[in-house]
Amino acid sequence: MTAGELASQFELAWPTMSGHFAVLRSANLVQADRTGSTITYRLNQTVLQEALMALMDALGVDPTERPA
Repeated sequence: MTAGELASQFELAWPTMSGHFAVLRSANLVQADRTGSTITYRLNQTVLQEALMALMDALGVDPTERPA
């Protein structure tokens, strides 16, 4: 989604949203692509997958096992 599309989903001022986007980018949780004055954000799925795998490991869940 574009920054404007994302911002329209929240009741926050644009400078606040811009700050949040900057934090997410610096944490490598989202990737931003600029085309002219439009910035499109997408979730960095690799980071999400790594976080989920770490959580599953901490909980002792084997991702290769199917639930009974």
